Amino acid sequence: DSFYIGGDQIKVERQKVKIPNLGWVKLREDIRFQGKILNATVSRIADKWFISFAIKPSMSYLPCKNQASVGIDLGVKTLAVLSNGSFIESPRPLKKLQKKLTKLSRQLSKKQHSRKKGDTTPKSNNYKKFTIKIATLHKRIADIRMDILHKFTTYLTDNFKYISIEDLNVKGMMSNHKLARSIQDLGFYELKRQLEYKSKQKGNNLFINDRWFASSKTCCQCGNHKKDLALADRTYYCDECQLKIDRDLNASINLHNQLGRVHPEVTPVEITAMNLEAGLLNLTSIIEAGSKHRIKSLA
Repeated sequence: DSFYIGGDQIKVERQKVKIPNLGWVKLREDIRFQGKILNATVSRIADKWFISFAIKPSMSYLPCKNQASVGIDLGVKTLAVLSNGSFIESPRPLKKLQKKLTKLSRQLSKKQHSRKKGDTTPKSNNYKKFTIKIATLHKRIADIRMDILHKFTTYLTDNFKYISIEDLNVKGMMSNHKLARSIQDLGFYELKRQLEYKSKQKGNNLFINDRWFASSKTCCQCGNHKKDLALADRTYYCDECQLKIDRDLNASINLHNQLGRVHPEVTPVEITAMNLEAGLLNLTSIIEAGSKHRIKSLA
């Protein structure tokens, strides 16, 4: 359930909003951004009501001053591996809460309700209660996913002027039934969307590599192409230069080095300076700590 309100029909004062035909309604928090309200959408999720505002801000985001560059390899087992040797674990909220969701769905099916077309059996109060519980759990899953993606993309755009990612064929990956649920759970489309608009806001240079660039099968040290690299192979062994490196780290370094094609000032990753045997640095705890969007007034 949702409805649209034009900007000229809505009024906001501190923690309350005036909605046509409803009057003043309390808000749980103040609007986070200053500017002209273009429109608003009121929607119901589970048993709670929400209002979202489209605002033309009167503020600008602090640009990224760090001139660092990074390549990012996205994956299912690990959400992202960065070319600097750090990684972000996959939150997979759906997987973590799947048992609870399945249990609630089974309980719901046992409650009184219409079971086929034309059945006029009314929905019982218990059926309605469990419907709300399931909707609330789905919202929780979506909120967990959005939270980690926002914190991760904010971290990237705050710390790296040049960002290189791969153009994943998500639709094609979804055709793999063994991976479809995991891929949907990670939110690759949303991650890319956030990176694009945040990079534009903060003046980052976002480079999206060609979908067919073989980042995983190419040696990041000598450029040798390995045709027989299987998905199960988590370590990359180069037959030419004998480099031994984590498969995803190898891919992220290759993605980083592609930046030099469009940004000559970006130098390739120095492989010899990295301790490849020491493993990767887990940045998940840093991302989970989070940071608010940094904004400042133009006035």
